[in-house]
Amino acid sequence: MSEETIDLAEFMERVQDDKELLLELLDIFMEDFQEKRRQLGDAIEKNDVEQVKSIAHSLKGASGNISAKPLRQTCLKLEEMGKEGKLDGGQELLVTIDQQFQDLVKRIETLKEELSS
Repeated sequence: MSEETIDLAEFMERVQDDKELLLELLDIFMEDFQEKRRQLGDAIEKNDVEQVKSIAHSLKGASGNISAKPLRQTCLKLEEMGKEGKLDGGQELLVTIDQQFQDLVKRIETLKEELSS
């Protein structure tokens, strides 16, 4: 991981140092992400640029809410591809999203342990 998966200082500031809220937001993100990721894959497969744009926008916002900057940037690229109506390279970005999500899951697990103790 070249970039920090979550900017914890920014995230803590966003939730005003409320660790319970931070953990709750992470749980919500984790629950929602998997379904949206599945929908995004389907939309790319069908070359549905409107759906790709919409779902990528949603994932970008959710990633931004938890200060997951690398994932947010990748979702932004996919959203822009949808806006341009060109999904060439969409599958590659999906692979990147999956890798970034796996890194994020590891970081979230570590964070939960750190914040619970």
